[in-house]
Amino acid sequence: MSVPDAAATVEAVVDEILSAVVADRTVLEEVIAGVLARGHVLLEDVPGTGKTLTARSFATALGLEFARIQFTPDLMPSDITGSYVFEEETGEFHFTPGPVFANVVLADEINRAPPKTQAALLEAMEEGQVTVDGETHDLPDPFVVIATQNPVEQEGTFELPEAQRDRFMIKTSLGYPDAEGTRELIDRRADRDRPDPTVEPVVDREAVLSLQRTPETVTVEGPVRDYIGSVCRATRADGRVDVGVSPRGVQRLFEASRARAVLDGREYVVPDDVKRIARPALAHRLVLTPEASVDGVSRRTIVDAVLDDVAVPAMEPPAASAEQ
Repeated sequence: MSVPDAAATVEAVVDEILSAVVADRTVLEEVIAGVLARGHVLLEDVPGTGKTLTARSFATALGLEFARIQFTPDLMPSDITGSYVFEEETGEFHFTPGPVFANVVLADEINRAPPKTQAALLEAMEEGQVTVDGETHDLPDPFVVIATQNPVEQEGTFELPEAQRDRFMIKTSLGYPDAEGTRELIDRRADRDRPDPTVEPVVDREAVLSLQRTPETVTVEGPVRDYIGSVCRATRADGRVDVGVSPRGVQRLFEASRARAVLDGREYVVPDDVKRIARPALAHRLVLTPEASVDGVSRRTIVDAVLDDVAVPAMEPPAASAEQ
């Protein structure tokens, strides 16, 4: 699929989701950028902001098989991955796949479960497979985890382990709706006799796989690659940060920047693409010092400061450079 075709398709998917979900378009574009870059997405917000509806709507619009896992304090790892069950008729054990065997897995309120159960997703998210009783089972392709969580200060939640946060390519927040969105929610509640808007499939599985291959064709010139590296290294030098962006995070920012360029219909990445996706791609990877945490420093504020400090390379479109 060409970059212009991919951009038009993604726009149609986002438009379809917005027909039913009251959300900011920028946030939905961040989510779809993560999907295009073969990454996983973490939605963090207070209860009642539409996180679950948004995740389900993405699966529907993309025409993918969907599964929902409700994370609870008593959820076991085998409840996610599946297990071997003994069948009396054959006298053998057979593997029964868990809900993780779907194209889009909604890990709902992931931080309601203890870290041991949260970690059951690690291999699936990183390797596209799960291992049960020593046997490895491949997951469907494409495979995307869209996890939702409430802020860690909410009662009864567990903060995600650092290793698992690093597996999410994008972390974003829906936030509260604006005045127009709030009025839309009230109007829907007032007109209960009228069916709520629903999301219809826009593409199918094969089209999604084609969409995910498109960012691989996007050009990233040397100065932009250096810029991505400089931004990530600068997070490690900030005095408010104990652990900066990991090497995995550098690669994920590179991949997300290419996906961001596709959304704009461009076949090359510019520094603005990096800037627009840096906060949702990097902030959740930072581990702050105890002092910064006590002072309530925001991770996104640190990313913004880094973007302000790192010199932006002067760029020309590859085609224009070639003509000169």
